[in-house]
Amino acid sequence: MGYQGFMSDFDNASVAFRLREEIARQRLSRAGLADAARLSISTLEKALSGRRRFTLATIVRLEEALGASLRDEVEAEPTGPTLAPAEMGSYARAAVDWIEGEYLTLRASFGEENAVYAYRTDIRWSAAKGHLVFAESDRVDATFQQAGFVSMPHLSGHTYLMTSEGGQYRMIMLGRATREKRMFGLLSTLQVGQGSQLVPVSCPVALVPMEQIADPVFGLVSAGDARAEEYRGVLETALEGDYCRLRQ
Repeated sequence: MGYQGFMSDFDNASVAFRLREEIARQRLSRAGLADAARLSISTLEKALSGRRRFTLATIVRLEEALGASLRDEVEAEPTGPTLAPAEMGSYARAAVDWIEGEYLTLRASFGEENAVYAYRTDIRWSAAKGHLVFAESDRVDATFQQAGFVSMPHLSGHTYLMTSEGGQYRMIMLGRATREKRMFGLLSTLQVGQGSQLVPVSCPVALVPMEQIADPVFGLVSAGDARAEEYRGVLETALEGDYCRLRQ
């Protein structure tokens, strides 16, 4: 049986996730990757969005351009590790499968008052690594897209989306999910300040299952834009629902 013959829809989604993860990890633009892989940007966008299946030739070209495999998840044995490392909370795969999926991520803008920044976050179990991983995409500032691991300790009941790069960390801390599986909390990262100075900054953040938002809009949503009121209303739940607190 050929490679395409045994790839299921989930396998195709896994390749798309691995690709988003590498794009975020290597800080690549989709246009630049498409050019390096000798693909049209349209072909790449359609494959990432699920409107077109990946072909073996496309995957091989992308792997050559990335210098990384996109098929580890596809080829991993289903009997691999099913318990996350102790430092991530020792969670069992069966206990956290509810969190897997794509989320519309909303956070306050760091540069424009009352504006909301929207992008996509994909959370999945990595069979090869034995724990949950996440990758961001559809960010207008693609060079700042994040990819990392998910920690879910039983002690606090919170979920942590962690990025670690050369000893530098960015963290999203989320409270317990609502009945609608929406999660709210706080994002802590570094923002470019005066000159080349990096300044610690935090803001409320919300993760909403993608299927709950009709025709999601990504990027900077300014006050007065069509989705501004809806997005701002969702994001304000983080503070109003006491999922996080900001103090001076």
